[in-house]
Amino acid sequence: MEFNVWFLGIKSGGKQIIVIDNEDASQLGIHSSDRVEVTYKNKHIIAIANVAAEFPRGTLGIYSEVYDKLQAENGETVTVRPAERPESIAYIREKINGKRLRPKEIEAIIMDVVERHLSDIELASFVTSLYIHGTCIDEVEALTKAMVETGQTVDFDKGPLLDKHSIGGVPGDKTTILVIPIVAAAGFTIPKTSSRAITSPAGTADRVEVLCPVNLSCEEMQKVVKKTNACLAWGGALDLAPADDLLIQVEYPLSIDPLLLPSIMSKKKAIGADYVVVDIPTGRGAKIKTIGEAQSLAQEFIELGKRLDMKIQCAVTFGEQPIGYAIGPALEAWEALSTLMGKGPIDLVNKAASLAGLLFEMMGINDGAQKAKDIIKSGKAEKKLREIIAAQGGNPDVEPEDIETGPETIAVPSKEEGRVQWINNMAMAQIARESGAPKNRGSGVLLNKKLGDKVAEGDIIYTIFSENTQKLNSAEALAKNLNPIGVTGKFGEKMLMGTIPTKKVTLEKPFILER
Repeated sequence: MEFNVWFLGIKSGGKQIIVIDNEDASQLGIHSSDRVEVTYKNKHIIAIANVAAEFPRGTLGIYSEVYDKLQAENGETVTVRPAERPESIAYIREKINGKRLRPKEIEAIIMDVVERHLSDIELASFVTSLYIHGTCIDEVEALTKAMVETGQTVDFDKGPLLDKHSIGGVPGDKTTILVIPIVAAAGFTIPKTSSRAITSPAGTADRVEVLCPVNLSCEEMQKVVKKTNACLAWGGALDLAPADDLLIQVEYPLSIDPLLLPSIMSKKKAIGADYVVVDIPTGRGAKIKTIGEAQSLAQEFIELGKRLDMKIQCAVTFGEQPIGYAIGPALEAWEALSTLMGKGPIDLVNKAASLAGLLFEMMGINDGAQKAKDIIKSGKAEKKLREIIAAQGGNPDVEPEDIETGPETIAVPSKEEGRVQWINNMAMAQIARESGAPKNRGSGVLLNKKLGDKVAEGDIIYTIFSENTQKLNSAEALAKNLNPIGVTGKFGEKMLMGTIPTKKVTLEKPFILER
């Protein structure tokens, strides 16, 4: 059936979507969300149909993604016919029924994910089935390899390649900005691709972008690594494991994360990493709550690494409070740079040195953590970071005071005297996001006190930064409701932590999804 093209000028976020009148859809024998094959000259694509009432008959509305593939202009003629259902749907149905999938079946599913042949409903069904029935290590291996094979890989023409990754869940974790230059300053190659924030106030790419551009092409990334032994790039610009990015879009609204291992490991494999340290923050308020959970996850990472010919070391780190004092892109970039200049908080120094030290020990160096601290103290790590900043197009002479933070601030005082007994990580992250982070780089939270610190009544325990008054007021109101920092004389002294109102109040627990 032939249609005239009408370019709608709408982006769908990657999906190939067309719009058709319901009468025309009836003639074609299709329903909303069915697949259609659209042909223009010698080009063929599979698209998802949206069926609309009172849409112009004989007209095919096309989204930007369809236009980019077909290059058909307004008024030109295209042919549309129902498309066959992908074979992968049958495999998704098998997983829904609890069956284990074979590598070829998983490859077919991931290929159809990348080719945008599956609807949102089908993607959601696949992710949900993985969450309900779980995945055996063979399925995880197959998912990881399929994600790598359907995306771009990067060859740095040198080795061995080192890498570091955190599973996330702790606000203020700007450790990567320290670890990469420490390791590179020691003469090792460590190309780092990072994500932007998904549910946190800042991802590594958001933090680094305060200092220099992170949207590097593959060729630009290779040049930076050749020049400096390292890089701090945004992985989203490189098309590494693109299926993962599409599946994350489904995981997030469902608040489930069954693809944690293949998501992380596929991107490490795609850049050719040989030795990887995986940081697993653990404790109240972190993604992983107990040492037992952390050990179980670590064993899965190590086993998957063996199957992918990668050596994995896992670090179980303290995750019951933010790392350092700063939360939010600009504040964290300021703190990371200050730390490499010898003016940083001890917990940030120790964590960065411990993680870099594990990589050193994997390379045969004794007392790796001390070597990492020596590199920081000598100024070599700071020098290396400035080299990376320059190579990526930033200002290598940037000073911490040059980094602009939100001009609107509210200081939050303590209502009690005592010591900080707990910090609610999720609440702190929510407050920072409410203030505008990560979109507004200068927004966030700067802590004045942390666990165990003495506090007098009226002392400032944290300050909220924002780039506009409305967001600042909204963050302040949220902070009053969440009360994220607990101050008491000692444990057990204050037994009443709150009361439950007679009227039921539903509070949705924040979902932590970080890469």
